[in-house]
Amino acid sequence: MTRRLAQVAKKVGVSEATVSRVLNGKPGVSAATRQSVLSALDVLGYERPTQLRGERARLVGLVLPELQNPIFPAFAEVIGGALAQQGLTPVLCTQTKGGVSEADYVELLLQQQVSGVVFAGGGLFAQADAPHDHYRLLAERNIPVVLVNASIADLGFPCIACDDAVAVGQSWRHLASLGHERIGLVLGPSDHIPSRRKLAAAQEAAAAAGGTLPDVYVERAMFSLEGGQAAATRLLDRGVTGIICASDPLALGAVRAARRRGHHVPHDVSVVGYDDSAFMTCTEPPLTTVRQPIEAMGRAAVDLLCAQIQGTEVPHGELLFEPELVVRGSTAQVSTR
Repeated sequence: MTRRLAQVAKKVGVSEATVSRVLNGKPGVSAATRQSVLSALDVLGYERPTQLRGERARLVGLVLPELQNPIFPAFAEVIGGALAQQGLTPVLCTQTKGGVSEADYVELLLQQQVSGVVFAGGGLFAQADAPHDHYRLLAERNIPVVLVNASIADLGFPCIACDDAVAVGQSWRHLASLGHERIGLVLGPSDHIPSRRKLAAAQEAAAAAGGTLPDVYVERAMFSLEGGQAAATRLLDRGVTGIICASDPLALGAVRAARRRGHHVPHDVSVVGYDDSAFMTCTEPPLTTVRQPIEAMGRAAVDLLCAQIQGTEVPHGELLFEPELVVRGSTAQVSTR
C-alpha cells in the first residue's frame, strides 16, 4: 500500500497524504487533483478502491497507424495536450507490423473503461475493404469516438478531416500554372477513402482544363518513402513532369526516384507533397506541399469528444477543414528541353 501511494504521488506530483485522501474519499482535494490521482491509478495498473470502481476512468485512447510519418506525432502532440487541459489522460496506441492490431487495442481500451477514443490518421475506418467490427463494438457500448481523417460511410461517428478535394485542386492548379500538362498522382491503396477523394478531384481538375487524367498517370503505393519511390519511378518512365503525392513521405520518395533517374528536382520534375509535416523545410529542395491545419483539427476532435463524454449530442457528420498550399523549392516552371 505504501509503495502504491508513493508511485501514484510521484506520478501526479502531489503528496502521499493527498493520494490517501482521494483513495479514502476524504474531503479537501480539488476535483482536478482527484481525477489526476484516479487516472494515475489506471495508468500504473492499480485497481481503484471499491467505492470508486463505478466511475469510468478519465482515460482516452489515441489510436495512430504509425509514428514514422511526422504528421502522426504532430497530431498526437496536439490532441494529447488538448485532452490534458480537459483533465483527461491520453493512452497512445500505435500499430506496428506484426504487432497489436487496431481491434486488439480497442479490446484493451474497453478493459480499461476508457472515457472515449480518438482514431487519428489512416486507420481502418478510412479503408473500405478493411474489417470494421471493432468500431461497431464501440458504438454498441456507447463509447464516445471521434475519427480524424476521411472515413467510410455509415460508421456513425463524428469525423474531422482535411478537405482532400481542395488540396488536390490547389496542387493541380499550381502545377498547371507552371506549364505542366503531364501530371501524375501517387496515391494510397484503392480502398483508401482520402485517396479516392484525391483521385476524383484530380479528374475534375483535368476535365476543367479541357483534358483527361490518363489511368497510366495514377499510381498506388503504401504510405512510405520506398512506396513513393517505386510509384514515382513508374510515372517518370511514362513521361510525367509533375507529381502530386498523397503524403510527404511519398513525395520524398518521388524526389529520390527522380534523382535516381538522373532528373533534377524541380527543373526536370516538380513534386508536391501533402501534410506539411516536420522538417519539410529542411529537405533538398524544400518540399512544396499542402498543409493540414493540425492544431485546429486536433482541438476540434477533442472538443467533439468531450461534448460526447459530457452527454451532449453531436452531429455524426464530417467537419472539413481547409488546407493551404505551401510553395517551396520542389516545384518550378516546366522544362522546355
